[in-house]
Order: sequence, then C-alpha cells, then structure tokens
Amino acid sequence: MITRPAKALEGLRVLDVTQVMAGPFCTMLLCDMGADVIKIEPPAGDSSRRMAGAIGSDSPSFNAVNRGKRGVILNLKSSAGQEVFRHLTKTADILVENFRPTVMSTLGLDYANLAAIQPRLIYASISGYGQTGPDSRRGGFDLIAQGVAGIMSVTGHPGSDPVKAGVPLTDLGAALFAVSGILAALHYRHSSGRGQHVDTSLVDAGVALSVWEATEYFSSGQIPSPLGSAHRMSAPYQAIRCADGFITLGAANDRIFNRLCNVLEHPEWLEQPNYASDTARVKNRLTLANAIEAITSKRPRHYWLELFEQNEIPCGPINDYADVARDPHLRSRDMVVETDHPTFGKIKTLGSPIKFSETPTQPNRPAPLLGEHTNEVLREHGYNAKQIAKLQRDGVLG
Repeated sequence: MITRPAKALEGLRVLDVTQVMAGPFCTMLLCDMGADVIKIEPPAGDSSRRMAGAIGSDSPSFNAVNRGKRGVILNLKSSAGQEVFRHLTKTADILVENFRPTVMSTLGLDYANLAAIQPRLIYASISGYGQTGPDSRRGGFDLIAQGVAGIMSVTGHPGSDPVKAGVPLTDLGAALFAVSGILAALHYRHSSGRGQHVDTSLVDAGVALSVWEATEYFSSGQIPSPLGSAHRMSAPYQAIRCADGFITLGAANDRIFNRLCNVLEHPEWLEQPNYASDTARVKNRLTLANAIEAITSKRPRHYWLELFEQNEIPCGPINDYADVARDPHLRSRDMVVETDHPTFGKIKTLGSPIKFSETPTQPNRPAPLLGEHTNEVLREHGYNAKQIAKLQRDGVLG
C-alpha cells in the first residue's frame, strides 16, 4: 500500500479573490503547501488569462501563479453572487483579496461583515498602498510601487535614467509578507479561536525590502544613489569584467578579501589604507573594482570561476533564463517542474522554493480552466442541481 505524503496545510480552505500577480502568488504558495484554494473569478476571468501568449481563456502567465487551485466563476457584482460568496465563507479558513480598499466593503464582503459569519476567518488584503493612510484608495502596480518605495532611485548605474528592478519585487514581496502574516494569524487562531484581518501592500513591501538603503540614509543622512551591481555596505561585491563577459564576485568581509588579494597576487592591497577595512573599501569601491578588473579582464570567465571556487571566494556566473532552466543544480532542487495542461499540453513552471522533510509541496498541478470547478464547489456547499441551474440562468455563474 502506497501512503500519500501529508501536506503542511492540509485541511485548510482558502477563498482566493485575487487577480494578476501579488494575490495569486500568495495563494499559490498556500496551495503548494496543501491548502484547498478556491479561486473566485468574475465571468470574464482573471485579467492575466488574456496576457501575452493566451489561447482562449488560458495563458502562460495565469498558469505561472495559479497552479493547483480550483476555479469558480462568481459574479460578485450581483446580490445573488454575494450571497453565494457569504455561504462559501462559512467553511473557509482564509480569504485573500487584492482589490482597492473599499471595493469589498461596497460589496458587503469586507472583513467586518464576513467575520460576523465566520469569526475564525483570517482575511488577508493585499493592495497598492494598504488599507489605511491618505493614499490608501489609490491603485497600485509593481512599477508604481517601486517608484514610490524608492527602489527605482537606487536601481541602475550612476547617472542613468530611472530603472525598475527586473523582477516584480513589490508584487512578490507583498505576496510573501501576506503569507507570513496569514501563517502567524493561523498560529494565533490556534490559541485564541479568533481570526483577524491581515493588511499589507506593494508599497509597504518595497520599503520593507530596502533594508540597506534605508540604513545608509538613517545612519549617514546621505540619500542612496544607484550603484549598478555593487553593494552599499561591502566591497568588492559586484559584477566583475572578465575577458569574455562578466561574473559576480563577493569578497564581503576582511577574511575573504585577504584570500582574494593573495589569489590575484596583490597582497600589498591589504596594507593600503584605502582597502584596509570594509568601510574603506566601500568608500573606494570604484578604484578597487577597476584594479580587480585590470587583472580579471585578461582571462575568461571559466578560469576565474574555477580559481575563485578553489580558494573559497564566493563567485558565480551571470545566467540568462535559458541557463537557469537547464542548470543541473536547480533541476536537482525541482525548481523547474513540468505539468500536463489541457490547453497547452506539457508546460514548464517554477517549482516551490520551500522544501519540507515531512510534508513535501506539490507544485506540479495545472491551474484551473475558467470556471472548471464551479459546480463541484457549489455541490460541496449544499447547492443542488436545480439551484445551480438557476444561478447559471441568472448570470451569477457566468
């Protein structure tokens, strides 16, 4: 007899009323860990279903952040749809939404109203600016949040035009903070029996992730500026030019810098005041980088990667995403998974970065087709065929 592995969040039910990136990524992580995630979509579907590469109501983008969920169509603008949603809430442990503040309250589906029905409900809101404050009603996208949070002011090279981070840091950061808040609220509910409202935002996430930049400003009063790939608090710690391209080099403390000087055959750098401490090296990072590149630019990347690795000097290649997808280490870590999808056939998506010894994640289930599980979920909640047919005729189910 084959025993199915336990799941960390098995037995928990999540209502997912989110779209595009931050909310769906948050609920997908919960789903990977075993929660039953019911994705509630309007009749037109999550707008990411129509992003680049879409076939009908399915797209690679939608599948990237909605795997494993069950899909339900529900028109929340109708009073009947709102009533069905309240009924679903009675069996839910967690609800995640990422509308602008006031949208859910306008529908009568805000935390106060739903907590009256289900006091144990953990209700997580992810928005552009948060549920409180003078800008709370403003809409927010990752690009906007990166600008507001200061990230764009420190990204890129000195003197360059503003540049956003290449990945949607505030979207994904808000999702991760929401997950941690939800799990903390679950722990509190275990002892108190009460749910609560978890509130985070893209702008909050962007500011919270700016640890070194804020530290530089708070400690020195200097406004941080772009440094390219360099580190604000340590040097040398950046991309370094070789004869055939760049590698990364992280001599992030005195001990490693000592080894680097010896490997590069310049032990005298250790005696120079400009390089004698991390504080001095940071102040002279450009001169130091130029001195290092005068040496590394004479040999190819593979030479330096092998030499630095042999001498325990942190370094690495700068991969593109084709390199990432075929990297044997990442493959061994199941960071690329293959899924059978009814529209796209076999598709690749990213695996879960969380590895459990007892409750492994399951990141290889496809995202739902639009409304795929509507009837199934409603039947589980006591609706009979006649009631479901009426909801369909009334346009509540699309």
